Amino acid sequence: MSRYEVATLGGGCFWCLEAVYDELKGVVDVVSGYSGGHVVNPSYEEVCGKKTGHAEVVQLTFDPAVVSYRELLEVFFTIHDPTTLNRQGNDIGPQYRSVIFYHSPEQKATAEAVMAELEAAKIWDNPIVTELKPFEAFYPAEDYHQEYFKRNPYQPYCTFVVAPKVGKFRKKFYDRLKKASTTP
Repeated sequence: MSRYEVATLGGGCFWCLEAVYDELKGVVDVVSGYSGGHVVNPSYEEVCGKKTGHAEVVQLTFDPAVVSYRELLEVFFTIHDPTTLNRQGNDIGPQYRSVIFYHSPEQKATAEAVMAELEAAKIWDNPIVTELKPFEAFYPAEDYHQEYFKRNPYQPYCTFVVAPKVGKFRKKFYDRLKKASTTP
């Protein structure tokens, strides 16, 4: 039996989530892809066409002895806006929805607890609209989407959208970075 667990999260563009989770201690693999829809092995163009039902997600393989599922969710709710339905900033459409695909009853219970705590803390003016759904299938995105921020840091979307999210993450979770030398 593997000591690793899997989490599948959607919070807008998968490039943003992948760039952040790649730097988190305890996360051993991050794959950008699609989940939550009805089309088998969809293409990026099909998902962007808004008819597949899929969200852009990251599938994380993590070591729960190093980072807990709760901690993954704390990062998740810090790096995206869970109160906007089918959008993150200028990215609009159901593929950009906030969604957690749970892999076990324990993950579901943890996600419910975290969302209830955040709602009670009234961090946002609007209610959380993050969907909580059982995991069914994951389809890796095309190769050019993998490690996109690392390979294209100066691409305009990366400069103006991804980089600020990575910076916010590094500042807030500095003690949880894989590389302590990374500057916030």
